Amino acid sequence: MSGGLQAAGMPDVEQVAVNYLKPLLPAGTIVGTEWPDGWDTKLTAGIVSVTLGGGGSRQKPVTADRTLDIDILAAKKKQAFNLAAEISALLIAAQGTAQPGARIYGVDETSLIWLPYKPSAETDAIPRYVLVMSMVVRPA
Repeated sequence: MSGGLQAAGMPDVEQVAVNYLKPLLPAGTIVGTEWPDGWDTKLTAGIVSVTLGGGGSRQKPVTADRTLDIDILAAKKKQAFNLAAEISALLIAAQGTAQPGARIYGVDETSLIWLPYKPSAETDAIPRYVLVMSMVVRPA
C-alpha cells in the first residue's frame, strides 16, 4: 500500500508545443521536433525545430518545469528573428490553457541567441536563432 498522490506521466512537451504552434504560424512554415531532410532547401517559409532542453519536477508529482530549445531557421536574418518573436509570443499566450495531453501553467522566454549555422567552410552561414523557453505543465 502506498500513500500520497498517485504519479502520472508528464506530457511530451515537445509534441505539445509543435501541435500548438503548427496551425498558428505562417502557412508553409515547417514545424517539428527535428530539422527536416533537405532543410537547407526549405528555408523560404522558415523551419522551427522544438527539442527538450531539460527540466524537472516543480511540485512532485503534479507539475513539471520543462525547457524547450527551439531552432528557428529562415532565408533571411530578419525573417528568422520575426519568426522567433512570434513563437515566443504564441507560447506565452498558451499560458493558462489546456492543450491535448497537457495543461500549461507558466511560460517564460529564457533567452534568444543569434547562432547562424555554417555546415562547412565553403558555405555561407544560414540565418538561425535559438529560442529557449520554459514551461510549467501537467497532464491534462
